[in-house]
Amino acid sequence: MNPKKILVVDDEPSISMLIEFNLKQAGFEVQCVFDGEAVFEKIQSFRPDLIILDLMLPKMDGFQVCRKLRTQNNLVPIIMLSAMHELADKIAGLDHGADDYMTKPFSPQELVSRIQAILRRMSALPEHVDSTSISLGDIVVYPAQREVKVHGNPVELTPKEYELLLFLCKHRGKVLSRQQLLVGVWDYHFLGDTRIVDVHISHLRDKIESNTRTPEHIVTIRNVGYKLTDPSSHKHKASLA
Repeated sequence: MNPKKILVVDDEPSISMLIEFNLKQAGFEVQCVFDGEAVFEKIQSFRPDLIILDLMLPKMDGFQVCRKLRTQNNLVPIIMLSAMHELADKIAGLDHGADDYMTKPFSPQELVSRIQAILRRMSALPEHVDSTSISLGDIVVYPAQREVKVHGNPVELTPKEYELLLFLCKHRGKVLSRQQLLVGVWDYHFLGDTRIVDVHISHLRDKIESNTRTPEHIVTIRNVGYKLTDPSSHKHKASLA
């Protein structure tokens, strides 16, 4: 099996070298670039399976890089690195399309663990649901093809948004706490920071719900978490009543 490819984007040579060394020790193929603009040329030739992206970069910062990749429908998983520890900065990174966020200084072993978790979850996704398709009213999920359609139209989800939706589908009708979603979708504990779940739920609703103010599919269970429902089944039961 060919090693997974990781692109490291950081303008501090010492940090790039540290990350590169540890990732190669873990069996990854690694290449590094040192400014935001270089990302777009490198991904054409290197085709990374995941990007480690520093926030503060010359020419184009990490937010801009992340946003541009997503507007180009490039769904490569992104772990954003930053020296900023505020929750608002983490949320901003996720809002721009990052799948995960780590603050400096960080443990190289934890970075490797998070990379492995993301890649493991992605490779295992088609096996999580046996159905060839999952229908939830006007939403249809095709696990084998990793596709989602709403009203018959394809919807572009980031890898983490897709994993979250598929996990909700697997447990549809069940109330899931934010901590359960963290463990099930991110494959590790987020040290109590469950806001990452709320951010991804918000993004997912923006893409699949007709009305995000009164969502029909992903329902908030106050003080607990979320539940995925099928509104068409409710309508069917009502018609039989």
